[in-house]
Amino acid sequence: MDALADQTGVAYGAAAVRNAAHASTDTRRSRLASRAWIAFLVALLGFLVIYPVAMLVVGAITDSNPVVDGLAGLHPSIANFTAVLTNPNVRDALINSLIACGGGTALALTIGLTFSWIVVRTNTPAKGFIAAVSMIPLFVPPLVAGVAWVMLGSPKTGLINLAFKWLGISLHVDLYTMGGLIFVFGIYYAPYVYMFTASALRNMDPSLEEAAEVAGASPVATLFTVTFPLILPAIISGMLLSFVVMLGIYGIPAVLGAPANISVLTTYIFKLTAWQPPLYNTAAAVAVVLMVVTGFLVVMQQKVISGRSYATVAGKAFRPRSLDLGPWRWATLGLAVVYLLVVVIVPTLALVITAFRKFMFIPTIASLVDMRQYSLMHFQAVFDNSITMLSIWNTLEVGVITAIAGGALAFAIGYTVHRTQVGGRRAIDLLSSLPVAIPGLVVGVAYLWAWIAIPGGLYGTIWILALAFIARFMPDTVKVLSTSFMQIHRELEEAAWVCGRGLLSTIRTIVLPLASPGVIAAMTLLFVLGIRELGSSLFLYTSNTTVMAVLLLDYYEGGNTGKTAAFSLVQTLLLAVLIGGFNLIKWLVARRAAAKARPAT
Repeated sequence: MDALADQTGVAYGAAAVRNAAHASTDTRRSRLASRAWIAFLVALLGFLVIYPVAMLVVGAITDSNPVVDGLAGLHPSIANFTAVLTNPNVRDALINSLIACGGGTALALTIGLTFSWIVVRTNTPAKGFIAAVSMIPLFVPPLVAGVAWVMLGSPKTGLINLAFKWLGISLHVDLYTMGGLIFVFGIYYAPYVYMFTASALRNMDPSLEEAAEVAGASPVATLFTVTFPLILPAIISGMLLSFVVMLGIYGIPAVLGAPANISVLTTYIFKLTAWQPPLYNTAAAVAVVLMVVTGFLVVMQQKVISGRSYATVAGKAFRPRSLDLGPWRWATLGLAVVYLLVVVIVPTLALVITAFRKFMFIPTIASLVDMRQYSLMHFQAVFDNSITMLSIWNTLEVGVITAIAGGALAFAIGYTVHRTQVGGRRAIDLLSSLPVAIPGLVVGVAYLWAWIAIPGGLYGTIWILALAFIARFMPDTVKVLSTSFMQIHRELEEAAWVCGRGLLSTIRTIVLPLASPGVIAAMTLLFVLGIRELGSSLFLYTSNTTVMAVLLLDYYEGGNTGKTAAFSLVQTLLLAVLIGGFNLIKWLVARRAAAKARPAT
């Protein structure tokens, strides 16, 4: 009996040893797989972000021409930075950039914060309509917006000035000014402020405002001493994003600033590469200056909001209160209607008139409604150009590649950062966030320097455009997906693992279906941003890879306003149809998911 017990004990001990060995082996395999996955993501992000930026810096500190000398002929030199920092043109371009983007950000803050307060904190009618109107400018290509306002606010042929003249009003509008740049920047980038501040206001406990009013503070005093200070991180984030985006925009300064010789950093960089011979090294140095400015702003944002508490969400439930505006609620609704007119309806009407009218000479009001003055000649001229269909196809191809590949990468990054505990995920999060401090034009210059000197590489293909777009908009995509991941409880994955499912199977059957609305939203955002992106494309396209944004700029610089307006309408209509299609897909996916979740009766 004792011998049998001894044998049983030995058997159990051997089994325990084997199980421990298997567990140890599985742990080692899991660690190796985690390290390999992190190494893969780091290498991929290094390829997309670190390598181009490093080559941009190399270009700025050498005096070699990447086209002529290639990478083998590098000669270290600080002459480029010396020339840039002592060049009064660069100084003026920097000052103009700061003024235009600073003024535009102030206007965007005023508009975005006003509409977020109206939608979240007041009893204004049709708040859903106001929220939708507030987001429309996000989907208007910046170059199209600039072209439309040129047709409205040109000092000689602008429709607004013609209308003032007919009405006998002694006003004169000239958008070829710094004020014109600030105005167009502000009205079209207000949605960035709205997105951040509206979300923060929804999550803020209204009892804090009620306490201030009980203490005798007026609604206006409460707004500026309690409400806005508590959402300061959201306000700063929205302002920073707006400023950085404006700083990297080329299209609007090109059409509004160039005629008045108002040079900003983006237009100055493009001029350097357009000269003969192209000054790629100097352009790289200016691009580094632009990147340093945006990086400094990101650091300042962290300094401002660090060390202070802004917590406003407690454990108990609450409902955001609605301030009763009384008769003034119709005034706030009127503000939304005016904004819709200024940002969407009036510019679109200007594009339609210019696109269909044979000649822009409008002697009388009657001639404006004379149908004999309108035709399809400009549209025919646009589509008779073989490059038009090529640019449309290239744009759609780049948009699809960017949406699919960028969406997959953002999903992998978001899941790694927010759903795992693997070592190195913080480094992945940091690397994926770096492009937020790199304007689009700088991304284009970086990719130009990184690939133009490598024979048989990516330069001159559709792929280099798609990769630049993926790197450019990676922070936006990861942010959209991160919200979806944080809404999925870990218990769902743990239950799948208990049932024997592996990691990939759990992601495919649990996480991906639940996060599908966020995935579709992220891919839609990537597609839209890719179609409207101009800055990154300017340095990377060739005659065979021309995209719509570049062709539209060519039409404008060619001086044919009719063709420019016609092609602007084509691009806007295509974008509207595609956005509608993506929204339909998103709605169908959400409806299908809701149907599956509904219990059977």
